[in-house]
Amino acid sequence: MSDLRIRPATLSDVEAILRFWRDAAEGTSISDDHDGVTRLIARDPGALLLAERDGLLAGTVIAGFDGWRCSVYRLAVHPGHRRQGIATALLEAVEQRFLSLGGRRVDAMVLEANERAHHTWAAVGYRREDHWRRWIKPLAEATE
Repeated sequence: MSDLRIRPATLSDVEAILRFWRDAAEGTSISDDHDGVTRLIARDPGALLLAERDGLLAGTVIAGFDGWRCSVYRLAVHPGHRRQGIATALLEAVEQRFLSLGGRRVDAMVLEANERAHHTWAAVGYRREDHWRRWIKPLAEATE
């Protein structure tokens, strides 16, 4: 993994990240647009982590901490780079970030139908909590 570089995203990465998610991520979010990603980076410059190999984007993860909860979103690895330890390296970076901020537990948003992701999360020590259910209410219409 010595050729893998993990770094925080910058505003100049936004378009590349959106293209990457179209190819590598499962599902979409109301925030998967230029304004949403730009707002995230501006609000918390260390939250969106990128994994690069040979200068190419190979993986992403969002590690949000609001002072109370540690939340992980958008763990995605490019199909051509899967099963090479990139997700594990990203999650190790996430956990280090949360520990440095005083976090105590990580919650991850994982699509129910994404069986491959379930195996990834379990392999790095996460477990599913079946007694919780996510409730949502969009505050705005998607711009896409």
